[in-house]
Amino acid sequence: MKYILIGMTALTLVACQAEEKKQEAEPVTKDQTDRGEVIAKNLDVPWDINKVGDSFYISERSGTIVKVQEDGVKEEMPLQLDKQVVQQGEGGLLGFVLHPDFDKNRLAFLYHTYEAQGRFNRVITVRLEDDTWKELNVLIDRIPGSNIHNGGRLEIGPDQLLYISTGDAANESSAQDRNSLAGKILRMNLDGSIPSDNPFANSYIYSYGHRNPQGMTWAEDGTMYAAEHGSRAYDEINLIKPGSNYGWPVIRGDEQKAGMEKPLFHSGKDTWAPSGLRYNNEKLYMAGLRGEQIRAFDLKKGTSRIYKDGVGRVRDLIIEENVLYFVTNNTDGRGTPQPDDDKLYRTEMMDRSQ
Repeated sequence: MKYILIGMTALTLVACQAEEKKQEAEPVTKDQTDRGEVIAKNLDVPWDINKVGDSFYISERSGTIVKVQEDGVKEEMPLQLDKQVVQQGEGGLLGFVLHPDFDKNRLAFLYHTYEAQGRFNRVITVRLEDDTWKELNVLIDRIPGSNIHNGGRLEIGPDQLLYISTGDAANESSAQDRNSLAGKILRMNLDGSIPSDNPFANSYIYSYGHRNPQGMTWAEDGTMYAAEHGSRAYDEINLIKPGSNYGWPVIRGDEQKAGMEKPLFHSGKDTWAPSGLRYNNEKLYMAGLRGEQIRAFDLKKGTSRIYKDGVGRVRDLIIEENVLYFVTNNTDGRGTPQPDDDKLYRTEMMDRSQ
């Protein structure tokens, strides 16, 4: 059962929760494949993975949060929002990240698409109360939205600030317009205010000139990296510096222009369709959608290779204590679903040189 709860009575809510837990809180049969160990099956276009202890909290683009235990028990969690999630094209419930003090305050941040005389995205704070996620307040609103290029990744940086990736929403020129929130990486305090050391005065903008960034991560020294969908291939891995311009739609690939940054890596005429991105042991690991792979980038050697393929469309990944977890996105209308897709996988990291 998948739904957004808005204005339900307490009795109906309790009844729905009881029935849902009865249907969903069942362990899956553990399968071991060349992709890894299957932890959860039948996810509905999963988008963002969070892990706390033995629990995963996963956003699904249709507008649900799923809690999965490492032993495979899965439970859908009701979501109460003031605006309905609109899942059309690449929009829907996208970025979802837990507050650094989640164990104490039960707070999280959520990015989703909605309709209000046009299509937009917004970032809100939600709190987990009695196994239900409830909206608390809006941090930023009216981020341009579209059927394509909504960006949508949320991450907490090592500075304990919230980073937000936004796409150009099919309006290329907006990426170069610093009066627009589209085609940017945004940075804010956890209460929604603008950090005093942001590169542009009174602005959330941290970097601009992005087409559709969907992955952000940091090295131990605080260096920031982002993965971005290119145009007709030319997908990018960028080193992100505050206030920098990453060139879309003016340059791509190895093209250069004064005042614009070239990517660290790009796919050339191939297509990775990058999404989630993680740093581990001087390498970046990228979730690939159309490329149907996890790709590794060696930052010291400047080389890249396929780390794992044949896994289907990969939307997001996390790495914890040399264990890689990732979710497939084969049911998003662009993939070829296998039985019981989509899935959450677990696999031991392999120490292979490049």
